[in-house]
Amino acid sequence: MTLAENLGKKVRLMIVKKVDFGVYLGNSQEKVLLPGKEVPAGAEAGDPVEVFLYKDSSDRLIATTGEPKIGLGEVKALRVADTGKIGAFLDWGLPKDLLLPFKEQTAKVKKGDEALVSLYIDKSGRLCATMKVYEMLRQDPPYQKDDQVEGIIYDTSDNFGVFVAVDDCYSALIPKREAFGDLKVGDRVHARVVRVREDGKMDLAVREKAFLQMDADAQMIIKRMQENGGRLPFTDKAEPERIKKELGLSKNAFKRAVGRLLKEGKIEICEKFIEIR
Repeated sequence: MTLAENLGKKVRLMIVKKVDFGVYLGNSQEKVLLPGKEVPAGAEAGDPVEVFLYKDSSDRLIATTGEPKIGLGEVKALRVADTGKIGAFLDWGLPKDLLLPFKEQTAKVKKGDEALVSLYIDKSGRLCATMKVYEMLRQDPPYQKDDQVEGIIYDTSDNFGVFVAVDDCYSALIPKREAFGDLKVGDRVHARVVRVREDGKMDLAVREKAFLQMDADAQMIIKRMQENGGRLPFTDKAEPERIKKELGLSKNAFKRAVGRLLKEGKIEICEKFIEIR
């Protein structure tokens, strides 16, 4: 296997030549530079060195003893260091930031964001990142129904819902019917496993079971009413879209919480609004 074929991987190479600015690793046929500041103390010709191969700012193959945060084919969450005309640049622990091209972003990212990505080699032979990681995620989760899990949102779909990588590696989906609240790519979410499918992918819910969630919803509605002068400008007969937009609740969840508050005597339902009693 040639050195170029090990791009994005860790390899153990022999020092074949020492120069003022570092050492060359490889063999008599091909060599790659390990810069002087990264050469292990006391290293001599003939010594093996474990390095990671990537390309420098001039697109030349170069070696580093640094520890990259992601390797070829791996999936990891990385921080956006900066953005530019061709995409975003991710901090992956090496001197040259990793490019995340616009076309490989499932949602526009900005400096400081966290993005779940995989490392790949583009058509030009450069290492790049992609947020299109669906096919890379594992389908052997150690979880079962009703377990509490955490993950990162890496994509969204108007048809299917919100795609989550549990523990940054297991394939999961918050179905559209469960996707309440402001859920965006890059967000960290805490969720409940609704089911584990036969193929190993998980369905999640960010809300608790109805009887557990009702109290929290009721408290949230009261707080919203207090912030709005003691009333909501609509009732439980409002359109589901408005309820979801205003409160992040399904109509059924809203009606359950309103029913609880009504039973407790905390609210009064008028023709066009609900107010605190």
